[in-house]
Amino acid sequence: MKNLINIKNILFVVLVLFSSSCTKLDETVYSSITSTNFYNNPNEVLSAVLRPYTHANAWAAPTSQRSYYRLNELSADQLAWPVKGIHGYDNGDWIRQHYHTWVTSEDNIWNPWSLMYTGIGYCNDPIKNLQEYDLDRMGITEAQRNQYIAELKVLRAWHYLKLMDLYGNIPVVTVVGEPLSPPTQSRAQVFSFIESELKENVGLLPVLSQQYVGRITQAAAYSMLAELYLNSLVWTGTERWADCISACDKIISGAAGGQGGGVATLDTDLTTTYKNTNTTASKENLFVIAYNYQLTTTRCGWNSDFYHFSQQYIYGGASNGNDGVVVIPSAYDAFASNDKRKTTWMLIGPQYYYTDPTKAVTGSYEYKNQQLVFVNNIQRNSEGSIVSNMNTGEENSGARFNKYNPGPSTDANYWSNDWVLYRLTDIYFYKAEALMRQAGNVATTEAVSLINACRKRAFSDADWSTAAYTTTSLTMDELLAERGREFIFEGKRRTDLIRFGKFTTASWWDHTPTGNANLNIFPIPQRQITANKNLVQNPGY
Repeated sequence: MKNLINIKNILFVVLVLFSSSCTKLDETVYSSITSTNFYNNPNEVLSAVLRPYTHANAWAAPTSQRSYYRLNELSADQLAWPVKGIHGYDNGDWIRQHYHTWVTSEDNIWNPWSLMYTGIGYCNDPIKNLQEYDLDRMGITEAQRNQYIAELKVLRAWHYLKLMDLYGNIPVVTVVGEPLSPPTQSRAQVFSFIESELKENVGLLPVLSQQYVGRITQAAAYSMLAELYLNSLVWTGTERWADCISACDKIISGAAGGQGGGVATLDTDLTTTYKNTNTTASKENLFVIAYNYQLTTTRCGWNSDFYHFSQQYIYGGASNGNDGVVVIPSAYDAFASNDKRKTTWMLIGPQYYYTDPTKAVTGSYEYKNQQLVFVNNIQRNSEGSIVSNMNTGEENSGARFNKYNPGPSTDANYWSNDWVLYRLTDIYFYKAEALMRQAGNVATTEAVSLINACRKRAFSDADWSTAAYTTTSLTMDELLAERGREFIFEGKRRTDLIRFGKFTTASWWDHTPTGNANLNIFPIPQRQITANKNLVQNPGY
């Protein structure tokens, strides 16, 4: 635990040194890191190594940025940011996301690109410096240098994996500013680069343990390889199911370590994975964005996107939100009434004060001075209207985010929840899907066992006999539906829909399919095309 706290102390130093860089999105952001008077001791070296982690907060989690997270969720079939009365229009940004009518010039397309390439710069800079600087100057050993470089290369590969997911054909840059106008590479070329970086460096990484919570370890690298191989058919045209299974087995076997020490195991309930104590309590988390609000005063600020204007009264905290993202009615309905995820991970119905469960929380606009009641529809109920679309919401529209709970402000661990990027449940689902696809899209006994091991947590013992999957009931469509239920709010849904062939062909709530396969990848941002003549726009844009 002492080592873990030291790491988070260093993260605090990093935030102080580079606090402006996560929000300043100019083209010369890489130059904000200067090294001539840095790397003079082990703490300065570690600060540089950890800098990309603090920046990942901006794009990989719901922290109010126009981010990878928003693009991957608000374009899919579970979450939306509808207009609610006078709030939420935001230049039509979220409406275009939902209806798949985005354009090349909008910030929602450009900001994730900028944020992730900035993160790549924060990886490239210390890689170069670690390779060039004298060990005596830095005060580290050759083994430490090699481990740091491997860690940064795998972290960089993760950035490229997510960029490739969104934009397909992208440039690969491994040295800051070289070349100044990097050319577009095909998705298959980018895939090969990511794969080689992960495979070449995974063996140089430590296994996951408490000391390395929030850092790149073998568990994180094998999780990335498993995700890469699971999506290989989409991203390269070549299936890699056997390789996906092999990467999953590295984690399931315990060879890659576990956050609780030894072998990673599934958490036995629905809340431990996401609690404000999940740094030490969760046994299944494999790679997280680490937070300690008490030590560093930083947190995952999901409240801005998800929380109502009066949410602080509901959970007993100090932060409200913009009353933005809600669960789409059809996504809420996809949960069975006896599925405990429906009542644990989402808020719906009448809302009361945390400090007084008999006192009603009241609304601010359509329901001012009336009890706030979250409803499973998006329509102007106060006006008696049943029209339901992205323009017809009210302040109480839609079930709400409750998967992560910060605890009340009096809690000793208030808002210290780590944001989970990969967990053992991901690996069970990855392997099960690869097994089914290997078997001609038919469930095998092992695939059913893997999914049931995760699903069982969501049902009472009395309900489990009818809720458990069989090789007959676990179809590919049902697997996609169960993925939606299990990973709701986790930033994965668009990628899943594309892999299952549903992103541009399926209907949900008021969204009708476009049938345009070009929309499976986003356009290269127009301002990047303007700035770099060597970039090639994606087909259809």
